[in-house]
Amino acid sequence: MKRDYADYLLEKNKKDYNLISDIFSKKRERVWPKMKFLFDDYLIPGEKVLDLGCGNGRFYEAMKEKKIDYIGVDVSEKLIKIAKEKYPEAKFLAADALNLPFPNNYFDKIYTIAFFHHIPSKEYRLKVLKEIRRVLKKNRLLILTIWNLSRNKKARELLFKYSFLKLFGFSKLDFKDILYPWKNPKGDVILERYFHIFSGRELKKLLAVSGFKVEKFFQNDNIILVVRK
Repeated sequence: MKRDYADYLLEKNKKDYNLISDIFSKKRERVWPKMKFLFDDYLIPGEKVLDLGCGNGRFYEAMKEKKIDYIGVDVSEKLIKIAKEKYPEAKFLAADALNLPFPNNYFDKIYTIAFFHHIPSKEYRLKVLKEIRRVLKKNRLLILTIWNLSRNKKARELLFKYSFLKLFGFSKLDFKDILYPWKNPKGDVILERYFHIFSGRELKKLLAVSGFKVEKFFQNDNIILVVRK
């Protein structure tokens, strides 16, 4: 993917989530039960934790019980505004994952839940992982999850469509990229969100190239990796 188109997709992603922030937040009020073990099993009281791609801050609910030093970061200013209103006692910041505003070796643990599949191009995915590694303390954990879109029928249909368009030179997207429609309550498509459809193998390879060691791998409706710097 050309860099200027990847830049366009990053900006589109930001605008899209600002546009749908209210309805997106209302649909995501609580931690998914199947994800709760990631907080119950891996959080250590008193840790400094980054929630990267925090959205409306809902994962803070699962973390505050452990009395951690929490910081939530998201590119969408409107989602950050919602997060601050919901959890005024927590720290939230609108920032770009490609240039995190933190010093080296700052966090004990980093969570990035349902976020990484929105990063376009291998170049930028590696850059995000490089930034994560930079701000994570040595020998500490990154917990990364993405949607397992290979199990989603609509996503598979879109994958076929965009692969065909790419093959014949009608799409600027990379192979395995899709634009997934977002509908309003009336059922009208109001925008199309960018996703990359990862395999577990592809994710593991990216993490290894970035200097992480995979310790746990789970795959169901989500692909979940627990990796160590």
